[in-house]
Amino acid sequence: MAGGAAPVAPEFVAQEMTAEQGIEAGDARRWPSSGAAYFALFAIILATFLNFFDQTVFGMLAQRIKIDFQLTDEQLGFLGGPATIIFYVLVGIPLARLADIFPRKFVLAGGMTAISAVMALGGMAQTFTQFVGSRMFLGAGGSAHAPAAYSMLADHFPPKKITRAFALLQLGFIGGTTVGVGLGGKLVVMLGAWPKGHFLGLTIYSWQWLLIWEGIAGVFAATLLMLAVEPPRHKVLVTAAELPGDAGLGRRLLTFTGFDALKAIGARRKVYGPLFIGLALSAIDTFGLMFWRVPFMIRSYHWDEARIGAVMAPMLLAASLLGVFLGGVFVEWLAKRYKDANVRAATILFACTTVCAICSPLMPTGESSLAVMALGGMFGLAGAVPQNAAIQRVAPNEMRGQVTAFYLFMFTFFGAMGSFVVGTVAQRIVGNEADLWKALVIVAVALLPLATFFMWRGIKPYREEVERLEAIEAGMRAAR
Repeated sequence: MAGGAAPVAPEFVAQEMTAEQGIEAGDARRWPSSGAAYFALFAIILATFLNFFDQTVFGMLAQRIKIDFQLTDEQLGFLGGPATIIFYVLVGIPLARLADIFPRKFVLAGGMTAISAVMALGGMAQTFTQFVGSRMFLGAGGSAHAPAAYSMLADHFPPKKITRAFALLQLGFIGGTTVGVGLGGKLVVMLGAWPKGHFLGLTIYSWQWLLIWEGIAGVFAATLLMLAVEPPRHKVLVTAAELPGDAGLGRRLLTFTGFDALKAIGARRKVYGPLFIGLALSAIDTFGLMFWRVPFMIRSYHWDEARIGAVMAPMLLAASLLGVFLGGVFVEWLAKRYKDANVRAATILFACTTVCAICSPLMPTGESSLAVMALGGMFGLAGAVPQNAAIQRVAPNEMRGQVTAFYLFMFTFFGAMGSFVVGTVAQRIVGNEADLWKALVIVAVALLPLATFFMWRGIKPYREEVERLEAIEAGMRAAR
């Protein structure tokens, strides 16, 4: 990554200038009422909560799914990750584009309805193949959620309040992951005492009712999203990224699938490359640990899901809140000293996460293992703050949504591989179910130091890009 930043194409400079002008023009417009804005925010938080609640509860169910469906660790790992992103790979980016061309509330409600149906179908699956078939649509159903949510909230809240809205949006993630562990663990054990039942001629395992209930709750969330007010879109004065009117169908399809955003990323590959690769490697381990932590606790320390949830939930809650706070404060402190504060902070926090991920499976007791695991989660969530800020800082304004979608695609796609990678290592390299901890250590040692290295390699290119953008911004101010 040595050397200066590559020259920027003229059209990218134009995009940055016109977007800046558009923001100034948009500040004077009338915004939706506070009541409408916060109702939309509440509906989006609830939908986000249910998405992460489902992911967390599915991990809590992992060992019971393995036993009742008689799966190998590799099959269980495939079900927990790759199965959910098969369709996301094919339609994820195009569906994210829907947020730019259709009313956002319809996109959000439609995605939530699809997810609800998938959750309920998983609750009625009779075979491993049917279970895979139900989970494979989850990623596609949720692919437009984040782009549509961020876009809609940005038009509901004025610039002075949008940071507060995005901070509150984190409640969906924090609530889904902590309540999913605490309440989910208790429900799993409670339902474990129920016998197998029958519904519509199908045999339903007791734990499958959790997935059916999630589907019902998702329909309620989709209804709230439909009732939200669709705000007028904030538009820039000049759209430099628009296609000419005589553009052919093939060119328009390429743009719809993110071709122009890929060009922008390719033009700044020295900046984006280390960030994307570091994110991908870390996501594999992060999601792998997230899915396998309950089977690990059951096999290594002989805890049940209720005890795991009771101990882990408060730890995760504290770690999540501290992580969000630490990420912001740490970056602001570094920003007083370094222009590359975002990537520098992410590198340091990646290193801390690496130590925790390697050490947590080696702890002598279940409590100490979960404590170190939660500490790693705190550093990981803190690291997400500067990572996201870095992408938003250098992405061309008129392609920011699509560039962000590609960045999130890397996180989602490679993260979904995590459960399968750990399961494959456990089955084919370790070979003993009781030694699942060895698989977790092997994956962490193989991936996280490398992720930290790539993030470190991104510090210099990112600093040079920030300096280039600052020079452009200074020239614009002088011209005014």
